Amino acid sequence: MTDLLNIDEFRGIFLKYTKKAYEMLPKINKPYILDIGCGSGLPTLELVKLSNGTIVGIDINQDALDKLQKKIERMGLSGRIKIMNISLYNTNFQDENFDILWEEGVLHILDINKSLKECSRILKPKGFLVSFETIKWMDKSLEMFPNYGFELIDHFLLPEKYWWTEYYAPLEERIKELHQKYKGSKELEILKSHEREIAMVKKDPKEFDCGYYIMQKIK
Repeated sequence: MTDLLNIDEFRGIFLKYTKKAYEMLPKINKPYILDIGCGSGLPTLELVKLSNGTIVGIDINQDALDKLQKKIERMGLSGRIKIMNISLYNTNFQDENFDILWEEGVLHILDINKSLKECSRILKPKGFLVSFETIKWMDKSLEMFPNYGFELIDHFLLPEKYWWTEYYAPLEERIKELHQKYKGSKELEILKSHEREIAMVKKDPKEFDCGYYIMQKIK
């Protein structure tokens, strides 16, 4: 059923913005990138295309990492992408290790102080932290970043209600089709978490308006 839903197909609409954000960074030769909360790896795989560097993807969801590992092997990228089942709170990476830290919708579900402290520790001086977060969350959290040596150097916002119009509304239509096709099937239980998400966003799509925020570690 998960394959029939094909979440990657819907989530792929955001990759053009991952590309736009990456291209706003200064040119870095063979950057070492950490993808925080990489999941099944759509942005991870896009980043490896955009850069000529190597990427470490971390996540605590082993099922998602298993899916990503299969993609990595199928695409012959084992030499450029390494994945690890670890939390950002306990990475054990060396100090000042990465050129770029990348996160898409992860920091808002973590403790911001613990997260930014670790991000600052493992990022090289003058390195970059790229965050894709809701405008609402970032507006209230932005003042925390300078406490850990980060300065906002650029950002852009996605079109208004983009999550709803381009992701959740089409996903809702796909789920309706599946309900009609597999009416009464127990396998449809797997769709319930997606249906809860859809209902939450549908109630007030503007609450989920997002942007990319590019920070530089200045101290």
